[in-house]
Amino acid sequence: MAEWSPEIDVNEALAAALIGEQFAALAGERVRALASGWDNAVFTVGDPPRWAFRFPRRAVAVPGVRREIALLADIAPFLSVPIPVPRWVGEPSVRSGYPWPFFGATLIDGAEPADVVLADTSRRELGAGLGATLRALHAPALMRRVGDRLPYDPNRRGDMPFRVAATRKRLDQLGRSGLWEPPPSVSTLLDAAAELPPADAAVVAHGDLHLRHVLLDPGGRLAGIIDWGDLCRADASIDLPLYWSLLDPPGRTAFLEAYGDIPDAALLRSRVLAIFLCAALALYAADEAMTALRREAVAGLDRTVMD
Repeated sequence: MAEWSPEIDVNEALAAALIGEQFAALAGERVRALASGWDNAVFTVGDPPRWAFRFPRRAVAVPGVRREIALLADIAPFLSVPIPVPRWVGEPSVRSGYPWPFFGATLIDGAEPADVVLADTSRRELGAGLGATLRALHAPALMRRVGDRLPYDPNRRGDMPFRVAATRKRLDQLGRSGLWEPPPSVSTLLDAAAELPPADAAVVAHGDLHLRHVLLDPGGRLAGIIDWGDLCRADASIDLPLYWSLLDPPGRTAFLEAYGDIPDAALLRSRVLAIFLCAALALYAADEAMTALRREAVAGLDRTVMD
């Protein structure tokens, strides 16, 4: 069984039953599958779709969903792009046999980068938007607002000895699968990262900002940030993998102009995370027959390791 296999298969019938049972105003509305990932499944509600409902598929996702329900409304005003602020909060249901909380938010209009054709000029504008958004997310004012309600880096994204070992494992899996072979420079990069001391800075961090968790408009501009289940306090570097995996050099320049300077150690940490996340996404996409995502994840690896 794959590590991303669901513990509960949340399908359209179950989602519709839970929504209709708990929210009379939405009973009978059309429910359609939108997307699924390792931990959650998302369905649109309405015709045309107006709401996006997010259901955990695995128990490990439940604490993150509870954090989203508790905190995203406090975070949204600080950001210039939409995030999924819970409007409908669902409870476990004995009647439908579903044991976890779930929520619905206004549907954010946008597509994953894998499904958008990005022109070279688009990546510069995207870099500027992403840099400005993360500068706002990482600002001290937001840390003062919600930081004391967040765990510190629970997935150890900033722990480089731990993360380097996990990255080497993913790269071994990629090599055996024939999806991608890292150049020799990657081993040198990982060796250097493993020697980094623990990060001592802390900001409010999305915690899992990769290719599937940003939405773009048809012109390639940042349209929203989704899937905040790993929301935490952490070093800012854990939110910077897309600097490497999604942006080209002009896009990175625009990012830095909007975000500000990034220390070399933070750039190295984020580069390791970019490799780890793209490797995991490539393996997942290959197993799930998601051709566009697999292609984008491999392209992200190429961008990240390019000197």
